[in-house]
Amino acid sequence: MNHTAEHAGASVKLFLYVWVALLALTGIEVFLGYERLGVKLMLVLLMGLSVIKASLIIAYFMHLRYERASLAWVLMPALVMVISLMSMLFPDSLRLLNMRPH
Repeated sequence: MNHTAEHAGASVKLFLYVWVALLALTGIEVFLGYERLGVKLMLVLLMGLSVIKASLIIAYFMHLRYERASLAWVLMPALVMVISLMSMLFPDSLRLLNMRPH
């Protein structure tokens, strides 16, 4: 394959759009930090936005969008590990939250 043809879409304009999107998502996260939402809703929203931001960073700034799919599958074990750790640690964090005096 011709690598220059694959990277033709990677321009400064595209990276600027991605950077503005990351900045906007960060602004939304900061805004949500000041809102009085439930803990579970806040965690879901912030984790969802963080996953979107991480995927944008990985796809464009680490250039995995332009790599073969087999290289992207190397990241799957890390994803499984993160989900496993989150499922083990979230119950403890919510338990400690409920133990705090209000």
